[in-house]
Amino acid sequence: MGIKRAIPIVHAGPGCSSKIFEALCYNSGFQGEGYAGGSAIPATNSSEKDIVFGGEEKLRSTIEGTLKVMAGDLFVVLTGCTAEIVGDDVAQVAAEYRRKGIPIVNAETGGFKGNNYKGHELVIQAIINQFIGEVRPEVKKGLVNVFSVLPFQDTYWRADLEEIKHLLEKIGLEANILFGYGSKGIEEWRNIPHAEFNLVLSPWVGLDTAKLLENKYGTPYLHYPVLPMGAVETSKFLETVGAFGAIDKKKIDEVIQKEEERFYEYLQGATDFLTESRNTLPHQFYTIADSTYALGVSRFLVNELGMVPGVQYVIDDPADSYIDLIQKEFHQISADFDTKVVLENDGGKIHELIRKKGHRAKETLILGSSWEKDLARDVKGFLIYLSVPITYQLVLNKTYVGYQGGLNLTEDVYSQVLEGNA
Repeated sequence: MGIKRAIPIVHAGPGCSSKIFEALCYNSGFQGEGYAGGSAIPATNSSEKDIVFGGEEKLRSTIEGTLKVMAGDLFVVLTGCTAEIVGDDVAQVAAEYRRKGIPIVNAETGGFKGNNYKGHELVIQAIINQFIGEVRPEVKKGLVNVFSVLPFQDTYWRADLEEIKHLLEKIGLEANILFGYGSKGIEEWRNIPHAEFNLVLSPWVGLDTAKLLENKYGTPYLHYPVLPMGAVETSKFLETVGAFGAIDKKKIDEVIQKEEERFYEYLQGATDFLTESRNTLPHQFYTIADSTYALGVSRFLVNELGMVPGVQYVIDDPADSYIDLIQKEFHQISADFDTKVVLENDGGKIHELIRKKGHRAKETLILGSSWEKDLARDVKGFLIYLSVPITYQLVLNKTYVGYQGGLNLTEDVYSQVLEGNA
């Protein structure tokens, strides 16, 4: 649904798609159905009969109906647990339609294979292998494919990706952002093989895809594990990308100088408030979010707002091979603090651990989900909504990424303080 005019076709039981829709489109800042989401998603709604006798014919019927009534540039068949357990040959069914010239792929996304972060890459890789296919790259100087935050899973993904695109454009690059309003849709996906390099902007999500593209098309990739927020990290990000892309350093420096002047001019306006209120401001924070957002926010709060990191709880369940990398990045946040990071996706355990710490009123900031509302109240702290579910805010076009994102986060943090002190 994050790709313009891409149509999902779900081969699963009747509850699978609706539950995901409710979680990621409704309980994640009320992002809406989009072009082909919600009740418009074609689905086989597999029954006991399909499980006993196989559901391939029903899938063919559903695909036929979809092609008649839905206009799309790409169709993606997604399998649920039942289809994979009974062994429906979904790949063969999709291949039949590809041979007829239909732009359709299939991704084996049974829930037992992992969470949304794993499924995200499975879908991307299916599109690369089955839709883009074998292409001789014609490398375009300055063209960059970006793999970063997850559509819908990151409540702020639309504005996040637009901001990343704008940052890259400022230093002279052309960004295939691939998802959302800033993307040209399928045109960008077809251009993936022709990029000068790929950019992975997260601690681990997207790395497997970048390695696939390196092997398939020979495209090098830059892995920048920290989602840049605020002036310090965003300037470092632009310098790193500029060096990797062999962009004129003078141009990079000019962009950074202009953006930093603007950032600190705005931030300076809060100096009186911050100094006068310093005894009533929170100084310790916890994040309860995926590694991409937890790491980016932690760096900003420590290095630019001067807060002290409590335990940072990472909930996206990364593969074991990436755990050391994630922990290393957290430990490098500041020379003054050894930031402790715990990989845990059980919210109840996280709440219990935080409550045991003991907190004075108004000293603690929690950056998490709507599930942390009671926790923040119990520790007499403040709460910023950072991760799903987010059910108490409508999110249209908001980002915490880049220079502007740092200003937005600063506003949100201290607005909570002002409201709490009222």
